[in-house]
Amino acid sequence: MANKRSGGGLTGTQQAAKFLGVSVLSGAVLAGIALPAAGALGLAAKGTVEGFDEIPSNLKTPPLSQRTTILDSEGGHLATVYSRDRKVVPIEKISPYMQKAIVAIEDSRFYEHGAVDLKGVLRAINRNAQSGGVAQGASTLTQQYVKNVFVEEAGDDPEKVAQATQQTIGRKVRELKYAIQVEEELGKKKILENYLNITFFGQQAYGIESASQRYFSKPAADLKLEEAAMLAGLVQSPSRYDPVNDSQEATKRRNIVLQRMADVKDISQAEADRAKATPIKLKVKSPKNGCITAVDGAGFFCDYVRKTILTDPVFGKTVEERQKLWNLGGLTIRTTLDPRAQEAANEAAVAKIYKNDKVAASVVQVQPGSGKILSMGQSRPYGLDQKKHETTLNLAVGSKMGGTTYGFQVGSTFKPITAAAALEKGLSPAQSFSSGYEITVPEDSFTRCDGKPAGYADWKVGNELKSETGTWDMTSALGKSINTYFAKLEQMAGLCETVQMAKKVGYERELGKQVKESPSITLGAIEATPLDMAAVYATFANRGTYCTPIAIESIKTANGERLKVPQTECSRAMSERTADTINQMLKGVVEDGTGTKAGLSDRDNAGKTGTTNDRKDAWFVGYTPNLSTAVWVGDDVGEKQSMYDIVIGGVTYDKVCGGCLPGPIWKIAMTGALSASETPSFAPIAVPRGEKPEDKDKDKDKPRDDNKPGDGDEGDDMFPGITIPPDLIGGTGGRGNGNGGGGGNGR
Repeated sequence: MANKRSGGGLTGTQQAAKFLGVSVLSGAVLAGIALPAAGALGLAAKGTVEGFDEIPSNLKTPPLSQRTTILDSEGGHLATVYSRDRKVVPIEKISPYMQKAIVAIEDSRFYEHGAVDLKGVLRAINRNAQSGGVAQGASTLTQQYVKNVFVEEAGDDPEKVAQATQQTIGRKVRELKYAIQVEEELGKKKILENYLNITFFGQQAYGIESASQRYFSKPAADLKLEEAAMLAGLVQSPSRYDPVNDSQEATKRRNIVLQRMADVKDISQAEADRAKATPIKLKVKSPKNGCITAVDGAGFFCDYVRKTILTDPVFGKTVEERQKLWNLGGLTIRTTLDPRAQEAANEAAVAKIYKNDKVAASVVQVQPGSGKILSMGQSRPYGLDQKKHETTLNLAVGSKMGGTTYGFQVGSTFKPITAAAALEKGLSPAQSFSSGYEITVPEDSFTRCDGKPAGYADWKVGNELKSETGTWDMTSALGKSINTYFAKLEQMAGLCETVQMAKKVGYERELGKQVKESPSITLGAIEATPLDMAAVYATFANRGTYCTPIAIESIKTANGERLKVPQTECSRAMSERTADTINQMLKGVVEDGTGTKAGLSDRDNAGKTGTTNDRKDAWFVGYTPNLSTAVWVGDDVGEKQSMYDIVIGGVTYDKVCGGCLPGPIWKIAMTGALSASETPSFAPIAVPRGEKPEDKDKDKDKPRDDNKPGDGDEGDDMFPGITIPPDLIGGTGGRGNGNGGGGGNGR
């Protein structure tokens, strides 16, 4: 206790030591910091900047994190995202009241002293010596700016922030040194501008423009005297003086700033008094950050754009570089999203499926010929609140882009790919096969691309209904989705050729894995994503040329620089004649086949239904010459359940099928998206037909008029009282395997 005075303060020796320490430091500053680059006063300690004798360029023009604005294809606002909510503005766009207020309260001698205020240092030394502690600081506005630059550079890394703010002599000397150099190179006006743009004002607002918008919903240029004083008062302690949570404390602090402005003659005492008498009138604008704020249910598309920037090497060779670009923000991203198409896709996704249903829907649209993703809709809203049935899982894409790990079996929507492979090999659409309800095909009759047999077991393939026996050509087999026909067609076309065609049209691109060489692929036993399937069918619409999907049209940085963005890559997957033939045959699906409930009456359109074993996935993928849309419906949570005797959107379905639920959803999406577009036609071509099919159930695939879902386009029960077990239809269920398990049950 000997080193304590009776009054509890520091002893004379301690006061002298403290005075000596600060005096030495201020003396060093006044001497121009004529110190070695490392070693002295702990400058080599962790957290210091290399090249002490050179001012870092980021002190002159610090890369400040700003808002990124995401726009649709027409320039409409889609969402605002940011790591830090900031918009940098020039000094000319900051109210003169704000400039005077911040100088008055933070550094009233800013325009009179250099980087270091000697009077301020001596005043602080005296005050601190009298108080026995640190009662008053001596940092100039320039020094505060330097400190803020390093804090900004530290980002959200707690360790780096601690290093940037650590109370060591080494850090303080470094800060003072740079303050001197900044004063010399930038000048007072630029320093003040940079300071006002970098400073934190509370309520997630960084920089004066964001702060002005947050508290008063106006630009910084329009701030009144009392408003500017309030904001200036926040800098010392944004939480303590927060006017949103404590108006009384904020008012006291504002009035201190106003009085200080009067004391230094920035305003008259009368002006200060009038402003003090004015109550704080906030017009708070709530922070809107992230894809959750996207309009028309476009949160999933917004997140896809974010993932594109974080994963595509065009935005940086390393993950760190791409992450830094995104976090820095200040970007204006113009996307491919078509506002009319997005509104239609979102409406379609929720039209027949409730967000709290056991199953969900995904709707995605792609423009043929450009690869532009025009929309992404989902029945579950984008968000993090599971109690509200929100999700951030994008059902349209693979896991790399924020979606599913495994994708979804596509069922009979794969059959047009097999048909294209057959046509490319020279087979005629008139090629006919006769079969019973079920056939057995040896797996060793299929050859993989390495020349080896696909297997050695027998592959049992069955149509959905026992009544489906007879003779079929390619057109009728596509229209009625005959499994036995496509098993035989794949034999003739070749398994390898079918797999190669799938690769050419981008099947499984989103999942990032090789297409499995299994015979059951022709029945859709291997997974893909809705985005991939929309792009596959866009290839048919584009007369055989596949284009990779893209989501970004252009990106501009905060300083106006245009960044390189990913471009679609187009390649010919099949001849125009093959694509034209597929288009004509798939027109039959929506005219009198399994997709009649989806057909559009005012323009050429084509498509294909798809339903997997046990009806765990249901699809409709279709297109016009200028738009391709994929719709998937299924269980998106946990173990996939069969869609038998299920209530969806308030309607009971005996069995969900591609044409009875995804089909009508597709029609809503297409009708809305194309409401104001041209009506181009498919290229005319004569499609040869085979011998007349022996269709014993001619009208079984047409929708009934009794509005009973589940009994329409994918086959009715022709044998009342007889139940056909689901596992006898189209394979063994579950995910595809080398024995032909999984895949479609015909529709």
